[in-house]
Parts: sequence; structure tokens; C-alpha cells
Amino acid sequence: MNKLEIVSSELNLPLHKVENSIKLLIDDGATIPFVSRYRKEATGGLDEVQLESILLRYQKLADLEKRREAIISSITEQGAMTPELKNKIDACYDQSKLEDIYLPYKPKRRTRATIAKEKGLEPLAYIVMLKNDSEVENAISRFVKGDVDSEKDAIDGAVDIVAEWVSENEKIRDIVRSFYERNATLTSKVVKKKEQDATKYSGYFDYSEPLKRVTPNRYLAVCRGENEGFLKVSIKVDDEIVNERLIGFYEKNGRANIYKKRAIKDSFSRLISPSIENETRSKTKELSDDKAINIFTANLRQLLLASPLGGKSLLAIDPGFRTGCKIVCLDKYGDFVCNDTMYPHAPQNSYDESKRKIETLIKKYNIEAVAIGDGTAGRETESFISELIAGSDIKLFMVSEDGASIYSASAVAREEFPDYDVTVRGAISIGRRLIDPMAELVKIDPKSIGVGEYQHDVEQAKLKNALSIVVESCVSNIGVNLNTASYHVLTYVSGIGKTLAKNITEYRSKTGHFKNRKELLKVPRLGAKVYEQAAGFLRIADGSNPLDNSSVHPESYDIVNKIAQDLGVKSGDLVGNKTLIATIDTAKYVTEGTGLVSIKEILNELSKPTVDPRGEVTQVEFAADVKTINDLTEGRELDGIVTNITSFGAFVDIGVKQDGLVHISNMANKFVSSPLDIVSLHQKVRVKVLEIDQIRGRIGLTMKF
Repeated sequence: MNKLEIVSSELNLPLHKVENSIKLLIDDGATIPFVSRYRKEATGGLDEVQLESILLRYQKLADLEKRREAIISSITEQGAMTPELKNKIDACYDQSKLEDIYLPYKPKRRTRATIAKEKGLEPLAYIVMLKNDSEVENAISRFVKGDVDSEKDAIDGAVDIVAEWVSENEKIRDIVRSFYERNATLTSKVVKKKEQDATKYSGYFDYSEPLKRVTPNRYLAVCRGENEGFLKVSIKVDDEIVNERLIGFYEKNGRANIYKKRAIKDSFSRLISPSIENETRSKTKELSDDKAINIFTANLRQLLLASPLGGKSLLAIDPGFRTGCKIVCLDKYGDFVCNDTMYPHAPQNSYDESKRKIETLIKKYNIEAVAIGDGTAGRETESFISELIAGSDIKLFMVSEDGASIYSASAVAREEFPDYDVTVRGAISIGRRLIDPMAELVKIDPKSIGVGEYQHDVEQAKLKNALSIVVESCVSNIGVNLNTASYHVLTYVSGIGKTLAKNITEYRSKTGHFKNRKELLKVPRLGAKVYEQAAGFLRIADGSNPLDNSSVHPESYDIVNKIAQDLGVKSGDLVGNKTLIATIDTAKYVTEGTGLVSIKEILNELSKPTVDPRGEVTQVEFAADVKTINDLTEGRELDGIVTNITSFGAFVDIGVKQDGLVHISNMANKFVSSPLDIVSLHQKVRVKVLEIDQIRGRIGLTMKF
């Protein structure tokens, strides 16, 4: 099978869909969001997840193909290639097995076996492989000559050669690999001299569990403890059982002599076991990484697609005790208006002065909402502000501070607000997160946003790629106002990237607002290909063409105009008009170049309203009498908001300094395979306190009532 056929088979997708997808994504250089939305005719309606799976698997097979070619070239140069071996290599699509095939031909450093061969002991090794004990013993003395000083040297060298042959036998390696997969045990021990500093890994000081039952989060935790020097970690199997099986493999055609058995045992312990253990650890790490990355990306998607407050004048507060609460005012566009500092809490306790400042700012800037960071002094500041705005129409929101300090100290923040310090920038970021979470969070490294698990322990290149795909997908899903979007948001629009995003913002600042999508082609270095990929995801409100404020792609404008003409209306009258669109005879507009699927998709995009699809932001009111962990009691029921989702449960903010954990076993009165099936980020949930560990600052919660 070729690569396309393998992908089709593995993903259980029709071959023509896979072929068309690869042509678009690789040959034509299209992006996944573009293909998913505007090329459904070609792909048969594959979604972004399916397209990403196709692309990743195809690229992995392409990498394997390059490795196969390198192996073939190496063996051919050695003069060892045969038609049978070539066919075997060509038919192999498993990385581990391909390396097993290559192992006997792989250039090696000088080993014990090569030294023995140099001494002329290879013929004795063949005797060890083929003869019985007495025949081997009768032959040993003939090889005591030259560099071989004794019979012991001779048989030791022959055993070394046989051990290497055994280790290079792909069937033997398959036996060991399969045994590891089914029966390996993960163990960890504390490094004694570091035990006092390793308390956070106390659960792994003397830990042992069958590898197939180890969850990804536990494996990543053990790996982190090992990387930090606190744990010694290994993956082991029962050596005696494995050796019995390997000896049994060689005894199929006769009894193995004692020297051959010795070579097999040496081969397993010295050569095969370390190699397969490393391979097993690598595969387990990869699977654990994938699981953690999947959870991270799911969290990030929910976070980026969180409902925005929208265009309201806002007062944002980064709370604090000793250093005070930093206040900023933002207009309805999120632009910075002013800043100040108040000290309503201990040790200053300047309550009256702080009250006057807030009341003055609310009146002067017609404040419609207040955003308060959920960090230190957050609940105390919430109580203070709640009293001031009681009875008014002003809404109050607690906003996650995760990553705000990272942003405030970043080059991006310094460029945006060069005249203000990190505390002011942090307050601005808190406010803007409420106005439009996606627009603000794209400025921050996703790893610093505070969702997911073990994001610093997984393979970083894979994580970065996965997160970039998610951000691009979210930006494409919402659409971007071309005349107001920041540089940072534009970098994630399909096909644009950093250079063109900069060119777009520079062009906009020089010439003013874009009047239509076609004007994009005047931006330096933005050609027809990028225009094709990006235009459908960019919106222009109040432009010269109403269709530019829809998700209809410009390539379909002629069809929309023809439909509008036939209906006796303007094309703009169709945007968001589901009733009118429902009367259209789709078959009437099918042509040789545009099929029924494409026509239906054009009408689907046309029917979408131009308003933000993310809905309205919701408020969560925490219990007024619960502000710290000391205020909690077991059995107390509380409202909370989901702040993070992991493979083992969800963390919930219940209004105290420390989020509580709802373990996966306490999420529902049924089996739960993934917390993502039960909760979503920022979801309001009702929980009950199960346990309180004040010493370690841990709170156990349940959603089972």
C-alpha cells in the first residue's frame, strides 16, 4: 500500500477524501481551516480534526519513507542488499520493526563482538549456534592462537558474537517488545539524599504499577520527578520468564547448548533489555504527551472561545494588599483611558479614599462593568466593589489572572504600553480578557495561561504546533474584524502569519480602514494565494460590499449575486436571512464547477448572523461567607466555576485562594471516561466539599449529590 492507502485504512476514511485532502493541504499549501470550511465538496465535508489527523499521519509516513530510503542506501552501499531484503524493507511501515531489520547492517562502534570477530572467533560462534555442548567444547582449543590467550578467552568471545546476533534478530526483538507491552512494570524509588526536598513526589518514593495500567498523568509525574533528580525510574519485566521464552525460541530445532543459553541471557540483559526499555519508555512518553496535549488543546479552545463581554466601558482592577489595587479604565473598544491605585485593605486601610476614587472613575467614564483579578486580595476587593455598586446596573466579574504577569513583562506589553509599569499592564490585560478573551489571550504563550496539565513536561515542538493549530482554528471560527483586529490576532488568521500581519496593520495605519476585502490585495506581499486562504475569515463592517461582513468567501460572490438577482433583492439582504434562504432552490445553481455540496455550504455561510457567535458572558456569585479555606466545612454545597480540566478531574474555583479538585470519580453517578465529557472550561457548577487539607492547601469536591 502507498501512504494515501495506509492513511485511508488506518483512519477508516474513503480513499478519495484522503487524496483530495492531501492535495489541498500539501500540494496546494492550503490551511486546515480553509479546507474545512471552503473545500467541503472536495473533502466530502471532513472537519478540522479529521483533516489534522490525515495530515499528521501522512507526514509521519513521509518521514518513515525518508528513513526507509536512507536504510536502503546504507545497506546497498555495504553490498548486502538482496531482493528479499529490499521487499521486506519496502513492506514495513512500523518504525520499530524497520529499525530491527536494519540493526544487523547498522554501522556500529567497536563492540565486544567486533573485537572477538577481529580475533577470528566468528567460526566458533557458528559452532556455538549450531552444535551441542560436547561439540563446542571439542572445538574451543582450536581457536586458542594469535590474540586469543586461553580457552576462556575463546568461548567468551564466541558468546559475545552470538549475543550480538541474538540481539539483532528481529523475531527475538518482537518477542521481547510484546512481552514488555503486556507485562512490564513501572517502578520508581526516591533518591535518598534528596528525600527531604522531594515531598511533592512522596506518592512515588516506592512506587510500582503494571505499565499498561499507568495513566498518562502519573507517568508524566514520575518523569518529572526523575528529570528533577528526585526519583530513579525504570520499566522492567521478569527476566527469568523472558529468558525461558527466548531459549525456547532457539530450541525449536534442537536443544540449546549451555554456551548458547549463556549468550541468550547475556544478550537480553546487556543488549536487548536496555534497548527495548528505552523504546518502551519513549512510546509511553509519546502516548502520555499526546493525551496531555489533547487535554491542553481542548482547554485552550474552550478558553479562547469563552463568551466576551463586548463593547462596554470597563474598570479593571489588579488587586493587592500591601502594594495596593491597580486600577485602569478602558473604553468600549478596550483602549486604555487612565490608571490609578487604591489601598482599601490592610495594612493601609484607606477605605474612604478608595471609595471616592472608584465613585469618581465610575461617574467620569460612565463605567458599565468591573473586572477584578482572581489572585491575592481578589475576594476582598470583590466585597469592597460590590458594596459600592449595589443597586446600580454595573456588572461585576472575577477574571482569571493566569498568565497576566507573563504578558505584563513581555516585549508585546512593553511595545503596547511603553510608558507604564508591569502592574498597570497587568490590570489592562485583566480588563481586556473580559471584553474579548481571544483577542487578549493570543498575546500570551498558551503554556502560561494556566490550563491543562504537565505542559512543560511534554515534547515542546509537538505542543507548540498543536496549540498553534487550535488558536488558528478558534480565530477562524469567530472571524476577525479587519479594521480593528490587532497584529497578534491577525497572525493566526488562515494563511497570514507574522510578516503579513505586520504589513496589514501598517497599511491600515497609513491608508485608513479597509473598504472591502479586495483591497487586501494592495497590502505588500499579500498575493492571490494568501487572499484565497484568508479573505473568508476577515470581516469588514459597514464596507462597500455587505457580503464582506459575512463568512461567505469572495470566490462565491457571483453565485450569491445571481441568487439575489433571481429573488429580486440585494445580496446584502440575504446575509443572516434564514427565512429567505430557505426558499432558494439549490439545484438551480449547480454548475459543472460548483456542485450541490458547495451551493448548500455557501447558503449555510450566508445564513449565519454577523453577530459574535460566542454568546454572552455569565457571572458566578460565590458564597459571601466563604473567602478562605478556613471558611469551608465538609458537606457544604457551593457554586463554582471550572478553571482547569485535566485527565484526572476538574479544578473548580469556589471563591477561596485555592481551587478545589473534583476527581473524575466524583463527577457523575456513572462511569466517566474523560472529564471533558462532563464539564467545560468556565462552566458554572454546583459542588459539595468532600475533604479539606489545610496543611497542604487542598480541597476535595464532588459533583455527585
